[in-house]
Amino acid sequence: MSIALFFLLAVAATVALGQGTRVGFYSRSCPRAESIVQSAVNTRFNSNPTVAAGLLRMHFHDCFVQGCDGSILINGDDAEKMAGPNRLLRGYEVIDDAKTQLEAACPGVVSCADILALAARDAVVLTGGPGWAVPTGRRDGRVSLASDASNLPGFNDSVKVQKQKFAAKGLNTQDLVTLVGGHTIGTSACQFFRYRLYNFNSTTGADPSIDYTFLPQLRSLCPENGDTSTRVGLDNGSENQFDNCFFANLRNGRGILESDQKLWTDGSTKTFVQRFLGIRGLLGLTFSAEFGKSMVKMSNIEVKTGTNGEIRKVCSAIN
Repeated sequence: MSIALFFLLAVAATVALGQGTRVGFYSRSCPRAESIVQSAVNTRFNSNPTVAAGLLRMHFHDCFVQGCDGSILINGDDAEKMAGPNRLLRGYEVIDDAKTQLEAACPGVVSCADILALAARDAVVLTGGPGWAVPTGRRDGRVSLASDASNLPGFNDSVKVQKQKFAAKGLNTQDLVTLVGGHTIGTSACQFFRYRLYNFNSTTGADPSIDYTFLPQLRSLCPENGDTSTRVGLDNGSENQFDNCFFANLRNGRGILESDQKLWTDGSTKTFVQRFLGIRGLLGLTFSAEFGKSMVKMSNIEVKTGTNGEIRKVCSAIN
């Protein structure tokens, strides 16, 4: 990443600070905090690169429920991580690794919520994406309920519903398209989109928004009576690289999730997809730069700071 781009993202982070977080919060209390998290992410990524998408997705799911407070990390039969949309999240071991090292270096100082926010950024960088200055100072929540996860964006949500869910968290339509662009890395299980391939309509059986030349490939990956847990790249042909090919796939009818593909068929979101693709005649947007800005904005949703919340000793349990 260029020095100029990093500077712009750092400025954006400073401007977007909210509710008591700031860049460099641990500079005195735990100077090695960010490097310890980065090292933990690097180690796990080197042995399993798919953990990057897991960490990014986990941070997103955490922020949309009870705010960015690490509540997604808590264990329990009725905890957030047990909600349907969260059951396939991955990367918890990275957060645990980092927390163990941080407790040894700076006991009781660094929150699990901040570890997750930092790890998501470091994961994106490892897949070729942008870095950004992460404001820290979040404290950990004490509530984690699966029932609270009902407001998470869903795989078959209309654009109208997606916009409502993002707006409820202070995120606009550009943020929506930008953050969904995080699907440039990672996979989805067949169970979340196979219904689009069979018995979707009476004419072809498939969702007509799917490129007909792409349909045989998807059907071979997800047979009608096959394993629903089989995973398929959300960004066809580029699922391990952070780039803007995800948006090209939407343009070409190759979005995997119904909610993703609808970003191209709805006029209010299509414009932003086109701008990320540099369509002639439209003011272009640089996906990497905008992604960093929207991530900072998202990471400050309903954060707990000051005396609110706690600093967990272990990320999987309330003190």
